[in-house]
Amino acid sequence: MEMSLRFVALGVGDAFSALYYSSSLLVFAGEGPSQSRLLIDFPDPLRKVLREASAACGMDLGVGSINAAILTHLHGDHVNGLECFGFYKRFIDGKRPTLYAAGPVLADLWDGRLRGAMGQLKTPSGTTHSLVLDDYFDCRVLTPGSPATIGPFQVEVRATQHHIPCYALRIAAGGRTLAYSCDTLFDRDLVDWLAAGSDLVIHETNYATHTPYASLLTLPAEIRARMRLIHYPDDFEVERSQIECLRQGRVYEV
Repeated sequence: MEMSLRFVALGVGDAFSALYYSSSLLVFAGEGPSQSRLLIDFPDPLRKVLREASAACGMDLGVGSINAAILTHLHGDHVNGLECFGFYKRFIDGKRPTLYAAGPVLADLWDGRLRGAMGQLKTPSGTTHSLVLDDYFDCRVLTPGSPATIGPFQVEVRATQHHIPCYALRIAAGGRTLAYSCDTLFDRDLVDWLAAGSDLVIHETNYATHTPYASLLTLPAEIRARMRLIHYPDDFEVERSQIECLRQGRVYEV
């Protein structure tokens, strides 16, 4: 039986959305008890996001079912839920999940985002002790040009044009490939990389230093037909879009 590749759009909004959760995906390969799950980014409040997605799609998507994740970059709408993920795994699940990210993202993650909240703990006796990133996560570096194996998934990364280090993804499993731009200026070379051999391309669209919708409309029809939009602002006219928009909580087959 051929392995399936699917995903749930946990959130589809931008950093300022009052309608949607922040853009994030949960990718599945396989079925039943042997199914593998890969979380892409960490919307906040993470457990509520997952609970509502579970109700929407009829699947159990709890934090306890996720043991591998990719962090694309350190802006809050993509990383704020990571603290919850780390604490839940350590204190509730008693597990150290595997966290994948490109080197520049991992280099700033602890001191730049997490240490102030997670670097010091008290025991029940009142003793204070220090922790580091590796106490919470088994960190693995994703390197552009060097595909990584994550369970049944083959993952490639490429830097995008963003304020801080940020990485697009190509994820393959079961003979299918899903691509995701993450946050970026419009970059035709990146679009071509995403589209090459991919069955579905998820691309952001937003204002200012993101990708304008009008720029995506200049792409060849063949690419647009395989494209789905994410990270759109609240006033984006989803029903009128000439490129299909992802819907929050929906399961998609790649």
